[in-house]
Amino acid sequence: MSEPVEPLHRRILAAAVDDLGGATREGQVRMADAVARAMSTGEHLVVQAGTGTGKSLGYLAPAMSALLEGGAERVVIATATLALQAQLAGSDIPHALTAAEALTGRRPVPAVLKGRTNYACLLRVRGGLSDEQGSLFAAPDMVDAVRDSGADSASVLGAEVLLLRDWAETQVSGGELADRDDAPAHTPRAWAQVSIPTRECLGVARCPFGAECRVEESRERARRADLVVTNHALLAIDAMHGGTALPEYDLLVIDEAHELVGRMTGAASAELSPQMIERVARRVMPWTSDETALELLDAADDLGVALEEAPLEQVRDADSPVLAALQRVRAAARAVVSALGTGGANDPDRAQAAAAVKEIFDVSARMAALDHDDVVWLSERDRFGRQLVVGPLSVAGLMHASVLSRTPVVMTSATLRIGGDFTQVATTMGLWPRDRIDDGAVAPTDDDADDRQPWRSLDVGSPFDYPRQGIVYVAAHLPNPRRDGITGEALSCLAELVWAAGGRTLGLFASQRAAEAAARHVRTAVPGSTVLCQGDAQLSELTRRFVEEPDTSLFGTISLWQGIDVPGDTCRLVVIDKIPFPRPDEPLLQARQRAVTEAGGNGFMAVAATHAGLLMAQGSGRLIRRIDDRGVVAVLDPRLLTARYGSFLRASMPDMWLTREHEIAIQALRRLAADPTR
Repeated sequence: MSEPVEPLHRRILAAAVDDLGGATREGQVRMADAVARAMSTGEHLVVQAGTGTGKSLGYLAPAMSALLEGGAERVVIATATLALQAQLAGSDIPHALTAAEALTGRRPVPAVLKGRTNYACLLRVRGGLSDEQGSLFAAPDMVDAVRDSGADSASVLGAEVLLLRDWAETQVSGGELADRDDAPAHTPRAWAQVSIPTRECLGVARCPFGAECRVEESRERARRADLVVTNHALLAIDAMHGGTALPEYDLLVIDEAHELVGRMTGAASAELSPQMIERVARRVMPWTSDETALELLDAADDLGVALEEAPLEQVRDADSPVLAALQRVRAAARAVVSALGTGGANDPDRAQAAAAVKEIFDVSARMAALDHDDVVWLSERDRFGRQLVVGPLSVAGLMHASVLSRTPVVMTSATLRIGGDFTQVATTMGLWPRDRIDDGAVAPTDDDADDRQPWRSLDVGSPFDYPRQGIVYVAAHLPNPRRDGITGEALSCLAELVWAAGGRTLGLFASQRAAEAAARHVRTAVPGSTVLCQGDAQLSELTRRFVEEPDTSLFGTISLWQGIDVPGDTCRLVVIDKIPFPRPDEPLLQARQRAVTEAGGNGFMAVAATHAGLLMAQGSGRLIRRIDDRGVVAVLDPRLLTARYGSFLRASMPDMWLTREHEIAIQALRRLAADPTR
């Protein structure tokens, strides 16, 4: 009797791992099997794959199999950021494609798709550039010359724009996409001169350069592709606008799914400030009467006064002066929209100005409505004063109706099982607890079967032996953290831990103020120590120094909790100063918590504790990044042991050995400093 042939997804996975020079991992195989099953049954899957599992190939192998065996015509992968898109497209996908081709003789076609502002706009590129300007110097030489001369920022900006225009034309002539990631070095201000916001785009039919549009070319390539890599924000835009941003697809994988709610919330949010309204009012002046434009300027002034007098919190009162000011902005913007009409058919500048004022109208109308599905609040910006922000109370409904109802979806991350269970995170992503299927169960059915979206969950673990590789030390002897800053006792404990570790510490703090205070104290209390603090330089430069310079420590805030990967002896100690609950001045999370409570649920656990649990999982996960890493996670907040919610948060963290004994943590760190292999 012949041996049964392994499923194609397993053979692709094995070949891809071999191509990488890696070794088979049990968790990766289990994940690939579960993803293949979900893709064939139409059920949704939530899968936690710990650091080191190789989750990218864990979903890419069954995706390739589905494409090659007729289970799907197109698969879309949405990850959190542009950087992760590039990493996926440039690393794991080529190995999976090579493996698939070696086994079947066929190679699926991949494409990367981004938002409009990531591609150069030819209308902007070709506007206002004379032949004489372009011929004075070769653009790269001009930028270098201007920078070296010590010229003012405006001159440098102009040189950068010329360089970007020259580069964009080269991209067009070479059939490339003019993708920002491929552009020469530039500032965000320079890129803004050669790209265009979605709202102001004339559309391919009206734009004089529509036939060469790089955005349209990127979308056409995606329509021709079998495997499309996009990001969470574009997935959100596609959901909000009826499936117009992405090509049709049969299967969807959401990678780094723990960031999905935040990224979708950002895409569905909008801002409005007096300065923004004033800029638009002045922009439309050439095409409308002085009286109409001045009314919009006056409305901007009214809004500015109302914002200065209002508290920095959610706007909930329909009689608030802020609402009255918003209503005036809405009325004035509507008058400008009416005055501009459709007369800009042959005038791109007028059409773009009309689109900008239409956005002012739409955002002010949305804010003034105080819809129960939205949260409107005031925020303070460092340089430009106060503004209004509107964001969705939840993205779960949008996900449920516009994404999960279309196709099987796989959601994966290293941190989805918060509090020891998937339910809290899955619910925020639109998967209802009633639809969950336990192993061996069949899909639930009842009178609401049309609305049911069955889903399974799986934790494939991690190849790391967390109890042997790491210690979680909770400083139970310390007082509870204070709102007014890190305590002196906590600073003393921190300094002793950094001393014992010989530096090599990643400090994760709940506020910039606490990070700076900690850096100052450790520099004084531990002579000879080098402590870098977020804000001292660009984060990329600080991270590079942390990795390359022995005995250096790095302290910072939220960017470090999730966005840094430093395997090896660089990081022996991760310090968390306090449990990262949402701050009282985060109106959106506070509104979400209040909504759960008013609906009869536990708002604190569903929102605040889940938010903190996710960050505790991410932050403590910075320590063990490879199989031979060793170290300590020190939590300077005794509530992790003493509070009723402490067990929920501990269950969200990697399963390291737990101690409350200060001396045990100190001695462990000293042994590692003497012999990192222990």
